[in-house]
Amino acid sequence: MQFVQKRKIWYIISLAVIIPGLISLFLSGLNLGIDFTGGNILQMKFEQPVEMAELREGIMEYTDQTPAIQETADNEYYIRVSVLDTTASSQLLTGLEEKFGPYELTQNELIGPVMGKELATNAILALLIAFALMLVYIAFRFELHFAIAAVVPLIHDVLIVIGVFSLLKLEVDSTFVAAVLTVIGYSINNTIVVFDRVRENIKYHGSNDFPNLVDDSIRQTLTRSINTVLAVLFLLVPLLLFGGDTTKNFSLAVLIGLVAGTYSSMFIAGSLLVDVKAMARNKKNQPVKTNKKK
Repeated sequence: MQFVQKRKIWYIISLAVIIPGLISLFLSGLNLGIDFTGGNILQMKFEQPVEMAELREGIMEYTDQTPAIQETADNEYYIRVSVLDTTASSQLLTGLEEKFGPYELTQNELIGPVMGKELATNAILALLIAFALMLVYIAFRFELHFAIAAVVPLIHDVLIVIGVFSLLKLEVDSTFVAAVLTVIGYSINNTIVVFDRVRENIKYHGSNDFPNLVDDSIRQTLTRSINTVLAVLFLLVPLLLFGGDTTKNFSLAVLIGLVAGTYSSMFIAGSLLVDVKAMARNKKNQPVKTNKKK
């Protein structure tokens, strides 16, 4: 299979996937969860057994936003709901007691929108720092051309994950940020394996026919890439299908990013490396313009 020679096709496919997500992101944004918009945090221990699904339905009677619920112990739940004023919070607590019986309220705190904005800013900052550090490290470990060709596919992967979540109106919370960072780690590792093989092949065979050398390097690491993605899929798919509600969005984000990262490391990163090298070579070979005196 030709990877580099058909790179225009891979670029078009990537753009066809990314552009609708960007349009959706520009028009409707993301469905931000309580972590970013602020809300109430409750920790409750019920005396009687309570199912999580029933508890979620009971809470939804008092709030429009889907609550995030985690079971921390037997009949003890950590609940995050949208911002409630004193009256609405009192009605919620009274309604839950009427529906599920007595409980012990160990925590009832309000996270304001300001803190939510701070979390969103920190999440973006974390991604930018990750990109910058990877760019510096790869430039030091390989060279700048390799660094650019490795980091751009990471942006490609992140845009695909964010775009899909925007199109599907899926909730974005702190676990989504963790999923995106996981995707970045997986994708860069996959790309580094390919680039390491490119560097070895340059050492032994030279770089006269660089596009074919990159193609050969991708083919030589193809089995490893496929085995890695299959191993992760065997863990992710059951977690997505049978895991709790709190892990489904995380699993879906990682799954989308896993597919995008595998695609970008095989079809995009090597192609970009060839193009970046070619542009640098052409720029270097350009004649220096001088102003002739008349």
